[in-house]
Amino acid sequence: MAVGGKIKAIDILRAMTTDAARLLDVDKVRGQLKVGLAADLIAVPGNPLIDITALQKVSFVMKDGTVYRHDSH
Repeated sequence: MAVGGKIKAIDILRAMTTDAARLLDVDKVRGQLKVGLAADLIAVPGNPLIDITALQKVSFVMKDGTVYRHDSH
């Protein structure tokens, strides 16, 4: 999990998605990209697995299949 005192980006993303859904007991309807689950997505410039700060620059938000934000560039 932690390397050199830092938490790995994959572990942060998992905690924010699948682990959080399981903790809140909503993992049967959301928390993963899977057929039949709620379409909850965000888009960021870059790869958060390489640079977790990419999550600070959200340009697209979809919840339950409805787009709430879509910044055009």
